[in-house]
Amino acid sequence: MTTNKGSRLQGCPAADTVKEEQGLPAAHRRKKPEGKVVMVMVAVVVVAAWKCVRQVTTTSSVLDKSLLVVCADAMSLLRLMSHMLIVKSLCLRGTFLDDNATNSFMGSSLERLDVSETVVSGVALARIIRRNPGLKCIKIRDSKNLCHLGGRALAYGSEGENVYVEIGRTCKLEDVEFGWGLSSLLLDDLGPALTSVKHVSVGLGASLSQHALMLLPTVCPLLESVILTFQVISDCIVKTIVESLRQLRVLGLCHCLGDLSPLGVHISMPNLRKLRLERVIPWMTNDDLVILTQNCTSLIELSLSGCRQLNSDSQRTISCGWPGLISLCLEDCGEVTSNGVSFLFDCKAIEDLLLRHSGRGIQRNFIAAATAKMPMLRKVALDLCDACEGGFESPSGFALPQYADRCFLSTVTIARCKQQKCAFELQTLEGCRRPVHKESIVMEWNSRGLRTTVVKERLQQMESTIV
Repeated sequence: MTTNKGSRLQGCPAADTVKEEQGLPAAHRRKKPEGKVVMVMVAVVVVAAWKCVRQVTTTSSVLDKSLLVVCADAMSLLRLMSHMLIVKSLCLRGTFLDDNATNSFMGSSLERLDVSETVVSGVALARIIRRNPGLKCIKIRDSKNLCHLGGRALAYGSEGENVYVEIGRTCKLEDVEFGWGLSSLLLDDLGPALTSVKHVSVGLGASLSQHALMLLPTVCPLLESVILTFQVISDCIVKTIVESLRQLRVLGLCHCLGDLSPLGVHISMPNLRKLRLERVIPWMTNDDLVILTQNCTSLIELSLSGCRQLNSDSQRTISCGWPGLISLCLEDCGEVTSNGVSFLFDCKAIEDLLLRHSGRGIQRNFIAAATAKMPMLRKVALDLCDACEGGFESPSGFALPQYADRCFLSTVTIARCKQQKCAFELQTLEGCRRPVHKESIVMEWNSRGLRTTVVKERLQQMESTIV
């Protein structure tokens, strides 16, 4: 019998979320997916599927070294899970994973487990954790059934078992993502499992008090990355985390509530490499940004969102303060691009660039200019709302062979918005509208040429690089 050290399943989004760009040549149109194609390979198992056809071709108790599977619905996933035993890394994020499929998994060699955005319950998940004491990474964000369903707490089983208690009793973790079901009362139970954690992300559904958040550096003294989303924060919490964790490399504060003042970010963080501040510091001015460049001198990735007091002078501040940036996201940041984009071109190392709703002044030839002046640029994301001439020149010429050795640009995303009235709009405010996302045009280059698609979902380009 052939045994494997792991497997990898990989695929594409559901076909009903993507439509072909109208009017494109046939060679450039994306073919309609017939199903979810998933490749199983050595080392890791990743299932990133929404909808696929049902077909499981293996019957052995241990997966072969290489296997092609077309799988997606709950029954197919159940059959697949029942045949996986010797697997080290299993990612089921965003799939149809439920308790039936989870209970069919009998593997005991897992080191990494991701069941985010599924409907698995705490009861079923606790059983997997109990059988896999070697787990080093657990990601269970956005799994609502870990908290409540129909008024019943599913984090607890018939014997009073709790998934977070089981984690604390069984595992020694290095990377965690928690969400629904996590409370301050469970932090003590989790403590033994978190002493070696280097990366922690707390998301929607978790309810940690100020005292619990301030205890993070004590419970997890080796933390290098902290991402807090939809939590209640304060200057005291941020100061405690930053000053206690001198080895902190990544800090993300996203859509958090609370009283965060300039003092909360005017803290020296010389070792910080990645900073993500989304909808938490609307008061930030150009002067605050200057202070931030002085306190965070080693940044290579920066994401700012909702900083509406910034203006075009911020471009010079960013390019002078962080000339070595490789990833930059500026969204809903006042008038940063209202006078065009010039000083940002001095950040020669930028690979990923996102500019959205930050001033209607971006030049029509911006994509070509950015590619010429930023030799490492791979991904660009823009919004038509910011185009000073109503649109951008198509970069289709870069698909030609003669440009292949001149730039690395591989993905261009252009978002389109629609005007929407406020639901509470009064008759006297008929002209009060705000732009909301409608669709994104995605142009991708590969060895076969240019592919253009229209995606309805709002794409988050920075997500994969920051976290």
